[in-house]
Amino acid sequence: MNEMGETDGTDETGRAGGAGGAPLKGRVALVAGATRGAGRAIAVELGRAGAAVYATGRTTRTARSEMDRPETIEETAELVQAAGGTATAIAADHLDPDQVRAVTERIDAEQGRLDILVNDVWGGDVYTVFGKRLWELSLEQGLRQLRLGVDTHIITSHFALPLINREPGGLVVEMTDGTAEANAEYRSSVGCFYDLAKVSVQRLALAQAEEMRAAGGTAVAVTPGWLRSEMMLDAFGVTEANWRDAVRHQPHFCISESPAYTGRAVAALAADPDRARWAGRTVSSGGMARVYGFTDTDGSRPDAWRYLAEVQWAGRPADCTGYR
Repeated sequence: MNEMGETDGTDETGRAGGAGGAPLKGRVALVAGATRGAGRAIAVELGRAGAAVYATGRTTRTARSEMDRPETIEETAELVQAAGGTATAIAADHLDPDQVRAVTERIDAEQGRLDILVNDVWGGDVYTVFGKRLWELSLEQGLRQLRLGVDTHIITSHFALPLINREPGGLVVEMTDGTAEANAEYRSSVGCFYDLAKVSVQRLALAQAEEMRAAGGTAVAVTPGWLRSEMMLDAFGVTEANWRDAVRHQPHFCISESPAYTGRAVAALAADPDRARWAGRTVSSGGMARVYGFTDTDGSRPDAWRYLAEVQWAGRPADCTGYR
């Protein structure tokens, strides 16, 4: 990654740009798939930075998606508001074109503009089977995973881009898993369908960057590192407050990062007037932290993908020294 513009200027929350700033004031953002994890944190940080946030997802206080998790889209909106932002929660299945069209039409009617689209829709974790080959996996579940991870992004962009492209400066953020370097190799542990979904999202960012260029917009793919999502914390039997207890069972978990770290990466990217320098590329939360100067909630700057390549995948003992 080209670490141009490196800075150390962060405020007390670890965000770039100084205390009390609202660099995204007047901007409107749609975070598609904001129910939990990175999507929720991105919605919070965009709202904290001043954007009016529309947060969509399938799980509400009255209905759950197939993820069967307790987090709701209403809670996300409340977290944005608690951070000082404004948010509107809209229940939407992004595989349903009519529902997505209705979301964009509502934003247009209420705001007359859309500046930022974050395509974070996923929900395919429940279909991930580790260590199985293509012919050993369920075809039905694998195709469902692709629909959740790829079709949702295409459908959302199809309806959102005409609104974004009305004014120059529009930004699409495609959320993925893995840097371009990591995903250049087949990730056999997660299986063909998962691997294909995440690589496809990176390609989609490249395609949109090219197609938005004439309108003065851009698209970028962003990947978290080892994310301490609600599901990940539950899997290790820890909370965000005591996550380091999990290192006793999985030493490499020392490199993990909070969802807020990715949220700050996207907020910093959205506030950068020179964000087009990243057009079509895949960037990581750790890489963006080095460029924009923000930190994770503990004040560190974990660089998970460099750690994974140089330590964990290289078979070295867990040691985060120099990586966060």
